[in-house]
Amino acid sequence: MEPEKPHKPSQDSVSLLKRLAGPSSMKAGLTHDQTAINRIIAEVSKGSKFYENEKLKDKELSERIARILKQRDEALQGVDIRPIEKNIDHLLEKLESQRDLSQIVVHVDMDAFYCSVELLDDPSLQGKPFAVGGGVLSTASYEARKFGVRSGMATFVAKKLCPDLILLKSNFERYSEMSDTVMDIFERYDPTMLAAGCDEGYLNITKYCEEHMVDANTCVQEIRDTVFRETSLTVSAGIAPNKMLAKICSDKNKPNGQYHLPFDCTSIKAFMYDLSIRKVPGVGRVNERLLEALGIKTCGDIFKHRATLQLMDKQFGLVFLLRTYLGVASNVVQPIQREERKSIGAERTFRALSNKTQILRKLDEVAGELGDDMVREGWTGKTVTLKFKLDTFQVFTRAKSFDRWVSSKKEDLFAIGKELLLPELPLTLRLIGLRVTKLKDLHAPEPAGGIKRFFEPANLSPRKRPRLASNADDCNDEEHNAGEDRDSMPGFYEEEEHVEGRGFDAPDDEDQTYISHNSNPPYHERRTRPPVSAPGPSRTMPSDSPFSATTSKPMSARQGDRVRHQDCPICGKLLETDNKGLNAHIDFCLSRNVIMEAQTEAQSTPKRSKDLVLSWPSSAKGKRKREC
Repeated sequence: MEPEKPHKPSQDSVSLLKRLAGPSSMKAGLTHDQTAINRIIAEVSKGSKFYENEKLKDKELSERIARILKQRDEALQGVDIRPIEKNIDHLLEKLESQRDLSQIVVHVDMDAFYCSVELLDDPSLQGKPFAVGGGVLSTASYEARKFGVRSGMATFVAKKLCPDLILLKSNFERYSEMSDTVMDIFERYDPTMLAAGCDEGYLNITKYCEEHMVDANTCVQEIRDTVFRETSLTVSAGIAPNKMLAKICSDKNKPNGQYHLPFDCTSIKAFMYDLSIRKVPGVGRVNERLLEALGIKTCGDIFKHRATLQLMDKQFGLVFLLRTYLGVASNVVQPIQREERKSIGAERTFRALSNKTQILRKLDEVAGELGDDMVREGWTGKTVTLKFKLDTFQVFTRAKSFDRWVSSKKEDLFAIGKELLLPELPLTLRLIGLRVTKLKDLHAPEPAGGIKRFFEPANLSPRKRPRLASNADDCNDEEHNAGEDRDSMPGFYEEEEHVEGRGFDAPDDEDQTYISHNSNPPYHERRTRPPVSAPGPSRTMPSDSPFSATTSKPMSARQGDRVRHQDCPICGKLLETDNKGLNAHIDFCLSRNVIMEAQTEAQSTPKRSKDLVLSWPSSAKGKRKREC
């Protein structure tokens, strides 16, 4: 009798295990083979509402992949792909001709920043596995990562993986203080550096190297030595001809190392050829699985399947992927400009609440945070969006637009949020947020024209300024921006959740505040992650679907709503509808299956693509950040 063959897990179960492992499974310091760790995570989380929600979404993604594969087979049936490949080869030649190797771009990334700062204050933690965070971890030391512990993980799961794990509460004031010190050092080498977060940034050191007659490696080593000498913190760096390559390279020799990619086409293409598609900035878990379904596991596979990608360009951003294959991207480094800001918001995560009074108290706290920020930073707007996450981890939004500028008073913001929330109750919530869009910059000089400015149409954007050449949203304009990149795939936005949303039903899930900014106060304008680095859109359900598993009550019609022209804060389209219709459109816009279409459409109208605000980017001050 032949021995029974071991059970081989199905692709669906494998994908679910990877999904449950979270978006931080590619971070430095983790073991290469995380199969056993992923099984433990799945076992510990099984039965939780988070597990059921992820299981549902994994099933939906599997069904989506099946549809895409069917479309691929239909598109390829009876088609001679040779002419298609020839046309793409011509496009590759055009993109290659616009490669710029003249600039030395460096991506600097602090090593386990929060943990490293904690070590400064408590040297006894050296060599011990510890992590920073409450119910959900902000980051983990490299010793803890050896056990599979990482950012975005629930503490009770981390404890299961590493029973001796030491948990520390976040100290954002201290992290902000050290971040300012480090950024000031970086600015000595590039005064116009681009900060991509509280612990990372991009520098163009071309001018510095020329003026000081040093090579790139020497300069970067000097930067890292200076940071360590003045702060006792270590930093890793990547040196390359553009931002995308530099970011990839900074992860090569982590922690406390640097990697210099040769500045020639042959070396760059060879470097990209065997690179995992997941290593490309903007390609997360969902993107990775979709591409793998087409046989694209490495950047080199993009070229092999270029005809398929052309035939399915609506689902897959061909130009972005071709640039990725070549390693062609933007090398323009400069700070995020104030006029590029799209929204200002605040949100708060807490233990699951169903009591109306307690929920409204949380909403009041969020309204206060948002109002203070609007006053301090000088912003107002015309659309207010309420965001809430159920205890099932589903995320929904409700919005209302006004013909007037929204007041920054806490009471007024609370009243608007309450009006949007009450019709949806009763609910059990674990997150509430408010966001203001269609912004007006109160710090900007008044436009010329005297009294005429008071007759500006309500639906006219208050910020009609020319866009900068460095704007990453221009990457889809093939004709004049073939050398530009963007930090996320066009038409391919992830559904990665914010760190606070990765928790399970942990009994010790602490009340955490996360203030979400799309830019920063004047002095900190380059201190937090800019919009292009957003992790992805909040999850919502399609407008024609039941509201949730716990309630099937649809959004109530608002008394007094009237039809008028309104801008969607997500896709930027001008709609002729009332507030109820606007809310339905926003839900539709944010649903998983429509994000691709919205972004693909944006490729043909790049002037609107920068209005695709698909997430709530966070500040270093108020929200835990996924770290390397």
